Amino acid sequence: SLICPLIALPTSMKLTPELIQNSVQTTNPLGDRELDLRGYKVALLENLSATLDQFDTIDLTDNEIRKLDGFPHLPRLANLMLNNNKVMRIGDGLSSSLPRLSTLLLTNNCLQELADLEPLTALKRLRFLSLLKNPVCSRRNYRLHVVHKLPSLRFLDFRRITDAERRQAAALFTSGGVGDVADKSAASLKSKPAKTFTPGAPVPAAAAAASAPVSAAGGPTSADLLAVREAIRRANTLDEVDRLNRLLTTGNYAGFAKTGGGGGGEKQA
Repeated sequence: SLICPLIALPTSMKLTPELIQNSVQTTNPLGDRELDLRGYKVALLENLSATLDQFDTIDLTDNEIRKLDGFPHLPRLANLMLNNNKVMRIGDGLSSSLPRLSTLLLTNNCLQELADLEPLTALKRLRFLSLLKNPVCSRRNYRLHVVHKLPSLRFLDFRRITDAERRQAAALFTSGGVGDVADKSAASLKSKPAKTFTPGAPVPAAAAAASAPVSAAGGPTSADLLAVREAIRRANTLDEVDRLNRLLTTGNYAGFAKTGGGGGGEKQA
């Protein structure tokens, strides 16, 4: 798995108005006005109002940026490149600051959890996104999660999103599916994005049941509930997930801890 270094290089610089004004400004092959801020070892995004919103593209590759925020209102900016930084957090409010943003390249950064990507859902014009070489890429159902959360995307990690992937994401994240369980669990802990999503997090209904008194003799126990939740986490097919979710909905999972669903569960009255 990817490990992000926590020690910044000693030769860092501040992103001052003077640095912005003196940096290379070009018209790139696509005809966009581009500002080159590569390799200054900048750690904090600030003073970007000094760009006077004159650029379609800003290249911040090879810096030390840790949080993606601090943008003023830049309605012209469409492309943002932050490859090879230390981005761990994405701030809220990007959609109001960067309403035209369509390309965001975050290759080789330090985004850890699926919940860390939640602020990107507000970017309704985002078409191209790269999160390659971020730890989040190793999370379960990563690609389908992003496809589901960002329906405007056309390319993820330099691969076109197919219609089949969109259908698969829709099926996985429909209400009650195992992906939907993880999705809701991540959202419920949004205030701690670096630790929010864990594959197999409790189903909301099951979590409520876990705090309730154990049923009378013959009913499901807390051990049965835990066993069902673990089975959902390990399920390999949507049919199996649906079956297990029906058990939770109806309460017919007494004896599941002993039988693993083979002899208990739905046979209970």
